Amino acid sequence: PDEAARRARHAAVDAGTNFGDTADVYGDGRSERLVARLRRERKGEAIHVATKAGRRLPPQTPEGYSRANLPAWVERSLRKLEMEAVDLLQLHCPHPKVYDSPEVFGILEDLVKDGKVRYYGVSVETVDEALRAIRHGGVRTVQIIFNMFRLKPAEELFAQAWNRRVGILARVPLASGLLTGKLTKASTF
Repeated sequence: PDEAARRARHAAVDAGTNFGDTADVYGDGRSERLVARLRRERKGEAIHVATKAGRRLPPQTPEGYSRANLPAWVERSLRKLEMEAVDLLQLHCPHPKVYDSPEVFGILEDLVKDGKVRYYGVSVETVDEALRAIRHGGVRTVQIIFNMFRLKPAEELFAQAWNRRVGILARVPLASGLLTGKLTKASTF
């Protein structure tokens, strides 16, 4: 429920969190609206916002990441977030061919130049996708699954990201709850 989500977000800020990650498809914009509400209620506090775009495409195709779609997705997110510019826009696990498309990354650069996006990055499924993405000079972050069960990013990606000054956002750090300590041999599903 919205009120429980509101309390959780406030508790996170009270505990020192100043970064929120969401996506345009989480609740079809509901999550972005909740982030906007938090920012209104915590006016004056620095809360940096990352959102993701690209999963609105019914079929995932490289052509869907177009000069018409990407700016439209950003505008929709900006309205929901009640922001002039999003702090970090991430491509949301796009079609694998997108990582090899200078045109798509050129559109992202234009969104930065237009003041709609401060920085951009990618949310990926694989280390290979991450490595292909960071070849594009403007990519500032990679969001990738990293936890005690999925350590592959540490083998090659982290060093290359460090060398290119690309930040890493760990996805699923608690392995969808498996690493919370709440599951035991007696747990049933």
